[in-house]
Amino acid sequence: MPSSDSDMRSGLFWFMTGMRGILSLPALILMTSFVGFSAFALESGVTRDQAVFMTLAVWALPAKMILIGTMAGGAPLAASFLAVTLSSIRMMPMVASIMPDMKNDKSPTWLLLFLSHFVAITSWVFAIQHLNDVPRERRTAYFGGFAITLTLVNALIVGVCYGIVAQFPPIVAGALFMMTPVYFFGSIWASARHSVVKLAFVMGVVLGPAFALVSPEFDVVYAGIGGGTLAYLVDRFVIRRRKPPVAASPAGEIGHE
Repeated sequence: MPSSDSDMRSGLFWFMTGMRGILSLPALILMTSFVGFSAFALESGVTRDQAVFMTLAVWALPAKMILIGTMAGGAPLAASFLAVTLSSIRMMPMVASIMPDMKNDKSPTWLLLFLSHFVAITSWVFAIQHLNDVPRERRTAYFGGFAITLTLVNALIVGVCYGIVAQFPPIVAGALFMMTPVYFFGSIWASARHSVVKLAFVMGVVLGPAFALVSPEFDVVYAGIGGGTLAYLVDRFVIRRRKPPVAASPAGEIGHE
């Protein structure tokens, strides 16, 4: 039918528009970091097939690092599963924050669940910055075009660069991998919508190294839970109370045109 053909072309157009996002600076930085991940996987004894499968199945770079670290350390399968699960829980607020902006009345649940797999820091920042400029009924196609393409391209990068990076000096591979944390810092700060997010970010930066000295086994947990809770309390009971209340509009100013 003509209307269906028009809808298909429109959806394909927005999917391909989202695909062009892999040429953005954040996506290029992430691709470069996956070159470093290839070196890390090679040095840790992970095969090429395993590294590519991790990229497609786990996707989030920190979770893959944790998985390889537990494997290299000889941890039991259950411990590796738990560690990756706890690492990936941080994605749940990201999914919850963008899905209301992404979905529409006709969005099937299976599609939203499928797209949620591709939500990581880079795709989340991309969605926060660009979804409002896309018609709501085409946002799933737009996000899918970017996120799915980014995942597949990085899986290809891991497969191709595995072995090649063995020729790189270790300091080069390490520098490539460290580009992602640097980008994470900048993108999270730039995309923060509320003061409490920036406050929690600062708390985490300050408390993280401190807890690493006190309790290196649980430093991330303590810094995350403690810093986030402290940031909320400061924002709730200090910052908000200092803001002047919004004056109510006089009833007489509400009129008819």
